[in-house]
Amino acid sequence: MGNPEGEAQVIAERTPRILFDRMVAYHVQNGLPVPISSGEFQEGVSQRFPMRDGMAFLENQVAEYDKKRTLIKEFAQMSLFVSDESSAIEWIRQQLMKKPQTRQDIHPNFMKELLHIAKHELLPELDELLYQNFLFYEGKGPVPDQIMAYLRRNYKDLRGLESNDPKVIEKAKNRWYVPDSTKQADLEKLREKSLLREFEGYLEQLEGNKKKLKQFRTEAVRAGFKKAYSDKDFEKIVKVGERLPEKIIQEDDKLLMYFDNACIRLGL
Repeated sequence: MGNPEGEAQVIAERTPRILFDRMVAYHVQNGLPVPISSGEFQEGVSQRFPMRDGMAFLENQVAEYDKKRTLIKEFAQMSLFVSDESSAIEWIRQQLMKKPQTRQDIHPNFMKELLHIAKHELLPELDELLYQNFLFYEGKGPVPDQIMAYLRRNYKDLRGLESNDPKVIEKAKNRWYVPDSTKQADLEKLREKSLLREFEGYLEQLEGNKKKLKQFRTEAVRAGFKKAYSDKDFEKIVKVGERLPEKIIQEDDKLLMYFDNACIRLGL
């Protein structure tokens, strides 16, 4: 967890999103139906396992993590290469875990990260990524714990004040922050619905023509493939898969996993 410079780092394999991907891969590769949605899985992980810094631990591991965490002053984020929607969301999450921020704070640095987005990737605007994956405090009601913790760490004059103090509210308002696990699960469900709507739009786009899809949201195709696999609608996966650029399918392990298994199920 630590390193010689006295920093702590996120271990991606412990985040609920990556754990969910591993669970899905196990079921698909073994020809089993995926038993649970991303939102339900993430909620279940947070209820069953101790969570720290967005990571899940076993009971016998968390005490050791807490002990080391108190000795480490700085929490270093993984260096992340933003190439698609999934890595863009993770990049924003890292920034907001370090410091709840306004859109104006995030935007300039976010734009610098977009130099390596793949040509086929239809990346949503920053506002949509924030709205679908994070929470916004507009200054009504008590300040959320995630923002309070940051303010108390960084502003000495706010340390003795309550979360409903006008001075605290003024400092906290208009910031985006990382939701707790329950709210995260709710956001995941809403996001999944939005991605599936987008996927259905691609199906309509492909009706009656033989053209390839040149630009699309990879996350929407992944969500559509997962839903179609759960519904045993393997034809839908193959139909869309054959209209994606072959290079994209071959280089995306999640899309390839669904496409290959759908082909096997259909005897292709």
